[in-house]
This record gives sequence, structure tokens and C-alpha cells, in this order.
Amino acid sequence: MQAACWLLLIGVAILLAVPALGEETEPLALGTRREIFVDRYLLAALSGVQMVPHEPRDEGCVFAFDRPWEGPFCGYASVLYDGSRYRLYYRGLPQPKHDTGLESLCYAESADGLHWNRPELGLVAFEGSRRNNILIGSSQPGTHSFAPFLDTRPGVPASERFKALGLERIESKQDWSLAGFVAEDGVHWRRIRPEPVIFNDTPTFAFDSQNVAFWSESEGKYVAYGRTWKDGVRRISRFESPDFLHWSGSHRMEYRHDGRPAPVEEMYTNQTHPYFRAPHIYLATAARFFPGRQALTEEEARAIQVDPGYFKDTSDSVLMSTRGGYVYDRTFLTAFIKPGLGPQNWVSRSNYPALNIVPTGPNEMSVYVCQNYGQPSAHLRRYALRLDGLASLRADYEPGEIRTKRFTFAGDRLTLNFATSAAGGIRVEIQDDQGKPIPGYALEDCREIIGNEIARDVSWKQGPEVAALAGRVVRLRIVMRDADLYALQFHRK
Repeated sequence: MQAACWLLLIGVAILLAVPALGEETEPLALGTRREIFVDRYLLAALSGVQMVPHEPRDEGCVFAFDRPWEGPFCGYASVLYDGSRYRLYYRGLPQPKHDTGLESLCYAESADGLHWNRPELGLVAFEGSRRNNILIGSSQPGTHSFAPFLDTRPGVPASERFKALGLERIESKQDWSLAGFVAEDGVHWRRIRPEPVIFNDTPTFAFDSQNVAFWSESEGKYVAYGRTWKDGVRRISRFESPDFLHWSGSHRMEYRHDGRPAPVEEMYTNQTHPYFRAPHIYLATAARFFPGRQALTEEEARAIQVDPGYFKDTSDSVLMSTRGGYVYDRTFLTAFIKPGLGPQNWVSRSNYPALNIVPTGPNEMSVYVCQNYGQPSAHLRRYALRLDGLASLRADYEPGEIRTKRFTFAGDRLTLNFATSAAGGIRVEIQDDQGKPIPGYALEDCREIIGNEIARDVSWKQGPEVAALAGRVVRLRIVMRDADLYALQFHRK
């Protein structure tokens, strides 16, 4: 009886008009890549289904910047995971001015991403002692905005497994450029060459923030995203390189929302990186800055002991994505992580995400955020999400429908990352190039999917095998009720 009601509701759903989101003239080539729903790349039409962003869950402070060489102005953090160890890189700065000679690059480690320790590296002396976790001291370039990454380029020498860009001031602010660094172990860094690798080619001051780079598996090149300015607004520019040594000139990134230009807002840091479960999709957990937007009174600022120069602005973070090229997709204009409760979260240059989203459990991933900037309580905080759970396609109690664009795939199974209620469910139909059900893969052949799993194979009456359709141009029709769909992937068993 329940199945009959469910199919009746499906029949009602398909009578609804299905607004088109756009169709590609050529079929997409998915291969075995995972697709998450932070953009409309795969989607042709939705009816009764919405794209929903998910707010990361606050898991609390994981690292206090409370050593004498760290202090209230720590920031520009990066978190790397190499498969066995988490590595935290961050700027140490006890005082607000960068020319005090106290700015340094610091390092911490963790086995689980939750509990961190400072190894005594013995590399740099602070107040006469080398018993600290300082990697690079104030007399060297890179300390202000060091941004490391694990180089995944095939054939990269072990001695250059870790790479980074770091700010170098040549003669004046107008001449700040980016030096290249390499390391085998992520700790003992050296310059890749004496001169910078990226020069400031803009007429206005640039690079005074975290500038990030990585090897793009999908594009077959190194790409970098750096700070530039336009009309007095902090913007993001992209650079490209075949070898990390020779880089193209800057090309300013634009923002799109629903196929139209998105608002231009100040992005203090961009934190663009390949998503570790779908590296062809680059995620940007950018720090959005509102200069002069003051939330605190002077009395409230004094009560939390924030530096007097750092409470007259506000900031949060937003989520953007790109698949290469010079456009960020701002599918969701709302905040990714909002400032938390209490005045300590509403100060200038706080709530800046660290570079990278990393796995922190079999079903979980985390993003780290620098908070309480300019205060004695400055710290790094962890926020968690389910794997692929940045956003989902959601249907309420009434059934909704998703129709994909035309595509080809490889593999022999279709796997979903999903969650339903006890009353909800998902069914999948595979259609031919013209949108007609392929025999054996029609909606009525699909076994209803119920539950909450990171990976479940879709199955039809004849089983889950789809290898016979691999390489053929197909579409998907997905009918959902009271369910979230986070990702899908054709894969090989």
C-alpha cells in the first residue's frame, strides 16, 4: 500500500512543470568523478527540489594562540592532511604592527585533527631560546602570508613534495611579490630559487594576504589565487604555471550567481583549494570583509580586551566554487560560517577560515577558523560537516524531481551520498539521450533507497550493474521525497 501511494505521489510530481536550468550542447564527461552539489554543473531541471547550503557544526576551540611568540594577531592559517598527519601552519604575531620584527611562521601537528601539539623544532631563536615551534623567523620572507600545499603532480621529486607561496617585500609595498618554497618533510623549507616566482603586475598594491596555489589534476597545471585590488576593493586574481617557477600574469576572477553577475564583496582571503573527494572542483572558503561595519561599542570592545584598532569592522566567510577558468560560482550568497555568539566574534579580521577542508573521520570533514582576533583569547576553532555535506539537493514531504544534463560515464555502479526520513525515499531512472527510460532502468524498476549513508549503490530489479551503459550518452531522472542528496558518483566496484 505504501509503495502504491509513493508511486502515485511520483505520478503527481511529474505532472508539475520542470523549469530548465540549462542544457549543454555537448554531453558532459563524468568518467568516475564524484559530483557534489555546490553548483549547477550537472543539473538540467529541478521541480520541488531546492539547492540547500549546510552550516558547519561548531566543535569548539582546538588550538589557543597563547605562546609569547604567537599572540592576539595570529592568522593566515593552513591545515594540510597527508594521509597520516595533520599539519597546521600559521602566522605568529604578538603585536598588531607587521614591522615589529616579531612576525614568524609557526607549525603544529595532530594525529586526528582535534588534538594538536607544538613540536620543539629548534630552528629559530625567540628571546634567546630555540625551544619553540617557529619554522621561519621575522628576518626571512614568507612569514606574513605563507600558504603551503602538498604537491600531487605525478612525478614530483620527493624533495619538493611540499610547496608554498610566501610574501616577499623587495623595495616597497608596491613591489611585494611572491617567493616559492619547497620542502620534503613540510618542516625544513628552502627557497626554490633566489628571486620571486610571481611578480606584482598590477598598478595597485597586491599580495598583502594569503595567496594560495596547488597542482590542478583536471587542468594539468599549477594554479594560484592571490590578492589584488580594483577600485579600492579587495579582489581575487588567478595565475597559472606549468612548473611552479614560471607564472602567467594575473587574471581577475569574477563572480556569478544563477548565471548572472554576483555582488562584488571584499574577499580578504580566498582559500581556494581542490576538494579532496572531487579534486576537479575547487572550493573557496573565503573570508568576507566589511570595512567600517561596526558591531561593537567602545565599552564592549574594552570588556573583551580587543586591540583598539581592531573592532570597527566585521567579517564572516562565504563558500564559492570553480572548475577552472576565471569565474567563481556563488551558488549561495549567504554566509558559510556566521560569526558566533558574543562580542568577541564581531571584531575586525576575525572568523577567517584556514586553507583547506580536510577529512577528520570516516563520515566527517572539517574546516578550521581563526577567531577572537586582536584579543588575548585568539584561537583556532574547528567546524564539522558530513562528507560532501557542504550543500544538498533537498525535497520536502511532497515528491520532487531532478533531471540531469546529458553525460557519459565510466564504471559499473552508481553510488549516492544521501539521507532520507523514515517516510522519505529516493528512486533513480536512467534515460537515453532523448530522455526516454532505458529498459530495466526505469523509475518503476528502481528499488527505493531509504536511510542515511555516505555511499549506497543504486539498484534496480535486475541489480546495481550499469557497466552496459558506460560510454553511452544518458541522463538521470531522480525522484525524491523528504530527502537530501549530497553527491553521486559512477564508480568501479
